[in-house]
Amino acid sequence: MTGNFSEEIGRGVFGTVYKGTLMKNQHSSKAVAVKKIEKISSDGEREYLAEVKTLGKTRHRNLVRLLGYCHDGKNRLLVYEYMSNGSLADVLFKAEHQASWEVRMGIVQNVARGLLYLHEECEMQIIHCDIKPQNILIDDNMQAKISDFGLSKLLKPDQTNTITMIRGTRGYVAPEWHKQLPVTVKVDTYSFGVMLLEIICGRRCVDVSLPEEEAVLEDWVYHCFQAGELDKLVHYQTIDQKQLERMVKVALWCIQEEPAHRPSMKEVLLMLEGTVYVP
Repeated sequence: MTGNFSEEIGRGVFGTVYKGTLMKNQHSSKAVAVKKIEKISSDGEREYLAEVKTLGKTRHRNLVRLLGYCHDGKNRLLVYEYMSNGSLADVLFKAEHQASWEVRMGIVQNVARGLLYLHEECEMQIIHCDIKPQNILIDDNMQAKISDFGLSKLLKPDQTNTITMIRGTRGYVAPEWHKQLPVTVKVDTYSFGVMLLEIICGRRCVDVSLPEEEAVLEDWVYHCFQAGELDKLVHYQTIDQKQLERMVKVALWCIQEEPAHRPSMKEVLLMLEGTVYVP
């Protein structure tokens, strides 16, 4: 299936992802992504199997689909649909040419719909806990799908995060993690807001190569917003200023310090679509 795990296409907190081939029959096959789980909790196989079965029932067009799993000896493999255009991080930070504003705004809405499903519409509420561009995968049609959802319960205590010692990635982690407050779906809202700023500006949330006042993206965006200088955030193409302002307002609302002050993902999606007014 994976050619002895020869073609690595990604690496994350749960393990390594390889490109593989799934045979449909003797004459046809399809490309798949095989995640080799290396870092799960020591709570036993029951939790792992229960979690995987739950993920198998979780289906939405903006979630990477789990096709199957393998549990053989020490091997724990998850088989997902293959996403040919890599991750959102590749699109934003590695591509030779920036994706158009329209494509990026479509990706934003895709992610919002996926999170809304996880938070409010699926059988069991799922808090992702690690929304970031590396966990948003892009298909042939530049549609975005959320990956690694539902796996946070499988982390070992010492593998939560090497820097913050919490579940999440530095730069995208909501303040309540540091305050040891109860974790709710609003941690995903916060991470989504940070990522939305990255999508708007086409840069990482922290970039120490930039001047000090611009290094932390959320601080720089807030400064430009307050000064009425949003044009400083985008340099590469003409963008409707009203839409730009709406996107920035949504992002800043998502990253409010207090979880209760952040919108739900349903509210976020309606604001992104322009269906409701952004305060």
